[in-house]
Amino acid sequence: MPGALGAIPENAGGTAAAAAAATGLPALAAAVTSCRACPRLVAWREEVAKLKRAAFAAQDYWGRPVAGFGDPAARLLLLGLAPAAHGANRTGRVFTGDRSGDFLYAAMHRAGLANQPTSTGLGDGLELHDAWVTAAVRCAPPANKPLPAERDTCLPWSLRELELLPRLRVIVCLGAFAWDAALRLLAARDEQQSPKPRFGHSAEARVGGWTLLGCFHPSQQNTFTGKLTEPMIDTLLRRAIELADGA
Repeated sequence: MPGALGAIPENAGGTAAAAAAATGLPALAAAVTSCRACPRLVAWREEVAKLKRAAFAAQDYWGRPVAGFGDPAARLLLLGLAPAAHGANRTGRVFTGDRSGDFLYAAMHRAGLANQPTSTGLGDGLELHDAWVTAAVRCAPPANKPLPAERDTCLPWSLRELELLPRLRVIVCLGAFAWDAALRLLAARDEQQSPKPRFGHSAEARVGGWTLLGCFHPSQQNTFTGKLTEPMIDTLLRRAIELADGA
């Protein structure tokens, strides 16, 4: 596959060089978690970690960027928006410590992609099989809304991650932001589809060597209102596995 780090936004700054220098997934994780490239995000994540939520007042917050997590031999990539302020920004693991993560990892366990249905924090014994979970933006953003420049600054991390996960074939996009982020990610690798594929739950798009699969985000709003149900995500993950098997 072509080198991923050539076609990146000009405002990606020093993250491009740091990502390119990462020789493996552990080195990439170390570079991600030490990043301070976006002043607004740094200030917010550290303020949240200092002030805390009352329910977690006795806990030490992570308060740093959050790296991807999972099986280095994964064929499935589950891509979210960004860490939650009192979820992954607290626990240090993507989609961990909030209701979205509870819903997601329980579904992955039912699908055979996780060894247990719960994800509570680093060191809880969770292991993933054939799946890697990550976010398009690595720091918790204010109001859960990263700026375009912040999104672009994080892109090199995802590009390098894609290079270091050579067996990936399917990208499950958790929400419309993740769908657009995946399209930007593949476009930076000169992999594009025209017209632009539209997001929807169970939407599929073949882009270069990957298949994008849309999934409503497992937010509390979506799961509590029934917009995304357990049967819906179970069916979608079965389809993701089918696509990977057929790739």
